[in-house]
Amino acid sequence: MIPTKWELLKTEFIADLKIFQARFDYLRNPHTQKEIKVTVLDANDAANVVAINPEGKILMVRQFRFGTQEYSLEVPGGFVEEQESTIDGIKRELIEETGHTSEQWKSLGSIYSNPVYQSAKIHHFVALDVVLTEPTRFDDEEHLEVEFLSVAELKEAAKNNLITHPHTISALCRLYNLFEV
Repeated sequence: MIPTKWELLKTEFIADLKIFQARFDYLRNPHTQKEIKVTVLDANDAANVVAINPEGKILMVRQFRFGTQEYSLEVPGGFVEEQESTIDGIKRELIEETGHTSEQWKSLGSIYSNPVYQSAKIHHFVALDVVLTEPTRFDDEEHLEVEFLSVAELKEAAKNNLITHPHTISALCRLYNLFEV
């Protein structure tokens, strides 16, 4: 029988990395009884949104990503701030990144960002009938370009590996079967 949890022996703070807090966790492997040391990154949960306009097109953003040093085509999203609900966080992010708002929101569920070494979740939403109502308010680390894709264009972009952000793929797969033949 496999135990459900490994015994946490201690935690040691490593560094404040701006959006992540790094720590070492020391655990006991229940299969070998050996102590192991793992790195964990803590962060606020994040949220993203599949935003659909009245014509049925999906709002996508293109932004430069520092890790890959490339532009990424993805759905809008970002970190939920302290003392902010998940839905309020994604509504704020949609406005900040695109200037769009919606009165019709639905949760698509959530997943862990990367359970291998991160503790945070990404919460997925869909917003219907989004309209441009406000100016964008980019953070210093971002500048986004907005474009709308039809479902067919979105599926083609996914099939051609033009959408590479795993959180975007996860959100879109919860709403559409992107890889239907």
